[in-house]
Order: sequence, then structure tokens, then C-alpha cells
Amino acid sequence: MATDINSVVLIGRLTRDAELRYSNSGTAICKFAIANNYSRKQGDSWTEETNFFDAVLMGRRAEALHKYLVKGKQVGIQGELRQGRWEQDGQKRSRVEVFVNDVNLLGGGGSGGEPRSESRYDAGPSHQADDAENTGSGSDFEDDVPF
Repeated sequence: MATDINSVVLIGRLTRDAELRYSNSGTAICKFAIANNYSRKQGDSWTEETNFFDAVLMGRRAEALHKYLVKGKQVGIQGELRQGRWEQDGQKRSRVEVFVNDVNLLGGGGSGGEPRSESRYDAGPSHQADDAENTGSGSDFEDDVPF
């Protein structure tokens, strides 16, 4: 018997800031959209086209990442497609979304990797002693990402 596969991997840029909401049970739900560009040959010339995908991230990761998911930010996501169906004004409607299992924050765009809110993520106790030992290593990168 064959096994069905439902897997999606996308790399693109966010079309708007992510929206964070909570379900009635308190689960965090983060919704965002990704634009994915590609080129295709049309006659003798190449044309640039764009696809748009709606994505949903749920749970604690949604809460932690939503402030980093800002318009223009390049991200890679892995997940599965899910189709929602409903009826509105007598018309059958449906929507396909990517339910995200994994998010990778990639290149620039947005606010350069800084969260959009004024408060920064607090990673816990200060590691000033560790920073003092690493001063001569030539690494000036400050890791403030919460994962």
C-alpha cells in the first residue's frame, strides 16, 4: 500500500508583518504570507513571476518568533499543506495554507533581524564572564535569537 506524502519547503520573503493571535484554549497562532519569485521563459525573453503562500505557525515557537517575522524578511519554512473548507453566503469556499513545522530566519530585509517591538528577548542570566573570555576571538556577533 502506498503512503501519501504532504511536504512543502519554501524560501521567500514575508509580504507583511506576522500576526499573532490566541485560540480559545490559549494556543498561540502566528499567521504570515511568503512571496516566492521565479523566472520563466516566455518566447525569447525571461519574465519574473511571483507566487504567494499563506502560512500558519502554532504553539510556543509562534509566540517566540512572531516579532522576528517582519515584512521583507527572507525565511525558509518546512511544513505541510492543509485545506480549510467552509460555506459563506451559500457559496462553498476553501483555502490552502502551509502549516509550518520549521522556520529558518535567513537573509536581510525587514528590520535587519531585530525584533519589531521595543523590548528585546531576554535570554536569561548575563554571560559577561563568557564575553570577556571571547574578546580576543575576533567574533563581535551577539546572539539574541531565542532558539
